[in-house]
Amino acid sequence: MRFHSLPESKRYAEDEGEYAVALERYNTVLDELFAGGDVYVITPVWTAEADVPPVRPDAAYWQSLLVQDDPDPQFRTYCHFFAARRPWRHGCPDALLRDIADDKVAGVLVTDVQMRRICHPYDGGADVFLATSEERGLTRERHTHWLSSSPSGL
Repeated sequence: MRFHSLPESKRYAEDEGEYAVALERYNTVLDELFAGGDVYVITPVWTAEADVPPVRPDAAYWQSLLVQDDPDPQFRTYCHFFAARRPWRHGCPDALLRDIADDKVAGVLVTDVQMRRICHPYDGGADVFLATSEERGLTRERHTHWLSSSPSGL
């Protein structure tokens, strides 16, 4: 399901009050999914090279995927994933979430260590993938005012 990070589906925060709303919405959902447990924060790095870029100081290399295959190496695209395991605490990724809200960082995933629940925050909201339809329904009911008014749910 998709939750919007600002009222009326506004995409970008324009002042500190709106940033506070976006961060609170992100953290509320993340708390519901991960409180009391460890999470992986997975960040992608996109390159035209198969070689893994330098290791990020806050995360370990996990894996690489060839995203766009092309006979000409100049047009190949790779996605290299880095993962950091950490105990979930409300607000712990706020600097990262703010960069996501500003579209400075994209493609981040937060997941429990079994990868049964996944949150993909992006500029404007977050996509949430849950283990069961019952869990999805309960989460949806708690935050109906954060859902899109579009019939598609997007």
